[in-house]
Amino acid sequence: MFLKNLIVGCIFLVLASGTRSSDALPSGAMEGHLKIVSPRAVEPSDEMPRSAVAPETYAKYPLIISSQDGEKQIARIIPDESGHYRVALPPGAYVLDVQDRVAKGVRAKPQPFTVVSNQTVSVDMNILIGLAKIRP
Repeated sequence: MFLKNLIVGCIFLVLASGTRSSDALPSGAMEGHLKIVSPRAVEPSDEMPRSAVAPETYAKYPLIISSQDGEKQIARIIPDESGHYRVALPPGAYVLDVQDRVAKGVRAKPQPFTVVSNQTVSVDMNILIGLAKIRP
């Protein structure tokens, strides 16, 4: 009888520990749109068509997701041909930024965001390109 109870107890522990390891929080997602703005001497009027961003232009500005403290790069995202992006992430606090924005002369504000299990957070990134680089 003791041996039978011991075996049943061991089986219970194995099953319980198996469920415990699978209790990790389900991931969430972050999605958004990259908007690229280039300054011009004259802005187009409503009658003039506005120039669209070429699909390959988005690939020139990969986005980086880093830990909230900026110490660890979590993911690198290339927006699709219309500037949209989506990535699954574990729950936590992150920052979205443009890769090498200072070296590329891109003006953008890093966007902090938080991912919650089974939810999607929307984080858009606006960048200003075509500015002259400031020399020291």
